[in-house]
Amino acid sequence: MTARVVADDAAGRIVGAEVLRAGGIVALPTDTVYGIAVSLDMPGGIEALFAAKRRPPDQGIVLLLADADQAPSIGQWPASAAALAAAFWPGGLTVIVPQRPDVPLPPALTGGAPTIGLRVPDHDAPRSLAAAVGPLPTTSANVSGVPEARDAAEILDQLGDAVALVLDGGAAHGGPPSTIVDCSVEPPRILRAGAVPIEAVEAALGRGVGRPTV
Repeated sequence: MTARVVADDAAGRIVGAEVLRAGGIVALPTDTVYGIAVSLDMPGGIEALFAAKRRPPDQGIVLLLADADQAPSIGQWPASAAALAAAFWPGGLTVIVPQRPDVPLPPALTGGAPTIGLRVPDHDAPRSLAAAVGPLPTTSANVSGVPEARDAAEILDQLGDAVALVLDGGAAHGGPPSTIVDCSVEPPRILRAGAVPIEAVEAALGRGVGRPTV
């Protein structure tokens, strides 16, 4: 069955939340590329995301949040992560924090690591859905090895009936990927340089950070 396509507006996001609660995969616009998301509570949902992308679950994926207040409900929240969230969320920064021992997460979500990646994107669609159904496991809307889909038509072309619903927000904004900062270690360490300059990260923390070696 071909995925349903609806406008990315208030009504469409209500439908998107319903589809997620029912266990379906939803394609949605973000502040960079389109993503595909599933409910964190859906058994086998993470595996379904990887199956849609046709790649093995060999590395973790991030959770998109409604706001910074959701972060402590899913991961431990060190002062460094809180400072970066206050400075750059919503926006192009992903923080890696330790998992909470009392909040079990699917091993496929984290690639077996004891940490989890969190981000609040600068786009209403993922934030609205995360507010409705909880933190959203999200990965880019494309078949592995193929460029990210730029609009609803390309999502349908690449992913077909693996996706239950597409929230059509027009052409993807594009731009650099998020900067990834590992706040599970001291001092925090940059894992990927991206939208937020390293110097801005250091300014927000008031100290130096570990930098990528490449």
